[in-house]
Amino acid sequence: MLLHGSCHCGAVRFTVESAHPYPFNLCYCSVCRKTAGGGGFAINLGADAASLEVEGREQVRVYHAVIDGEPSPAERHFCKHCASALWVFDPRWPELLHPFASAIDDELPVPPERTHLMLGSKAGWVEPALGNQDRQFDDYPDESIADWHRRLGLER
Repeated sequence: MLLHGSCHCGAVRFTVESAHPYPFNLCYCSVCRKTAGGGGFAINLGADAASLEVEGREQVRVYHAVIDGEPSPAERHFCKHCASALWVFDPRWPELLHPFASAIDDELPVPPERTHLMLGSKAGWVEPALGNQDRQFDDYPDESIADWHRRLGLER
């Protein structure tokens, strides 16, 4: 599925090809919560890094979160004007790109279940809206974004 995304002010627009477009993976870690999470979490999709095309790339800045006292190699891309979170790229997995579902302008498919991860880091004020089929993890889940799509037969 070709995804079209943008920042809030329109200075950055991008497209990326995604075989894993279901917004199911809600991350409650402090980095996601503070940099992109309006509800105390952020949702990343899975996409093909090589397919990324960006208009307004000069308006994009990168943040490397500090985790356990060390800068993370993961690059969180955001608009320098409106601070919209756009995508995450990690050179440890160079074939992958993780656009934030909140930056996608296309209608995304509704997931049949959700995975709530990093619940051990969630803010006390956050009450996860858990569905009957939803899975919960204090840390990282036991399956990848691609594995989740495969298990449910949802790859595109």
